[in-house]
Amino acid sequence: MRVAASETTVRAGRRRVRISNPGKVLFPEDGITKLDLANYYAAVAPVMSRHVRDRPLNLWRWNAGIESERIVQQEIPRGAPEWIGRVSVMRRRGGSVCHAVGGEAATLVWLANQNCITPHAWSSRADRPDRPDRLVFDLDPPDADPADHFPAIRAGALELGRLLRELGLMPFAMTSGSRGLHVVAPLRRRAHADAARETAGVIAERLAERRPDELTTAWRKEKRGGRVLVDVARNTYAQTTVAPYAVRALPGAPVASPLAWDELEADDLHPRRWTLATVPGRLAADGDPWGAIGASARALPRL
Repeated sequence: MRVAASETTVRAGRRRVRISNPGKVLFPEDGITKLDLANYYAAVAPVMSRHVRDRPLNLWRWNAGIESERIVQQEIPRGAPEWIGRVSVMRRRGGSVCHAVGGEAATLVWLANQNCITPHAWSSRADRPDRPDRLVFDLDPPDADPADHFPAIRAGALELGRLLRELGLMPFAMTSGSRGLHVVAPLRRRAHADAARETAGVIAERLAERRPDELTTAWRKEKRGGRVLVDVARNTYAQTTVAPYAVRALPGAPVASPLAWDELEADDLHPRRWTLATVPGRLAADGDPWGAIGASARALPRL
């Protein structure tokens, strides 16, 4: 009888990262193991690391696979190697917390070894955590199955892109890997997070006014009337959003995948269109659609 290895290593950048219990199955329906997850993050790290560089991370962990309890962890795990970046930031309600910081390829693989399937990242960087460089809009369907609402989500994202351009901002789109789409506008790091959150709320209201039958900003579900929510809560200080190229803890291992803007026009687009199995090939063939996001930063508009 063949005995599974108790540990192995995965090359990531200039390091080899130890993977314990590499055969642990994290996605039971798909047979995807911890080693598969680590290899995925090693493959996409040259691109993904740019999008999480210098950003505090929250770790969404499933220690016994995706059918087990989810653990959302802000504090960097105990025993983290010294080469993992870290930063202590102030909590909104007082006190501080020490986060892992993204940037090095090996960090993503080490997090996979901690059963962190889905890293979430701040919209600001560690040196100025109260000055975001991303404005984030989450277009979220009103129920668990997005299929019936995805045409409205796509139309809303396209309309939001037009609105952001009218305001002098540059929009970038991403499938959430779960139920909807994210639209992100890169910012110069001048405005406080509170101002960014307020501005995002005003933009969301204007967007909903343009498509009132399909979009809403009502937080309470009973007030949404079956419409798509334009959610801007991720812009609040210390909130996080799913990192670009992060795997979601769902059957098939879908991935939050950055899009070229014209891909929003594709009829076969779906929030779970790309997966752990297909994203590395997509990057190899087409490159990173968000390659220019940093150079596209604009000042937060005065509304």
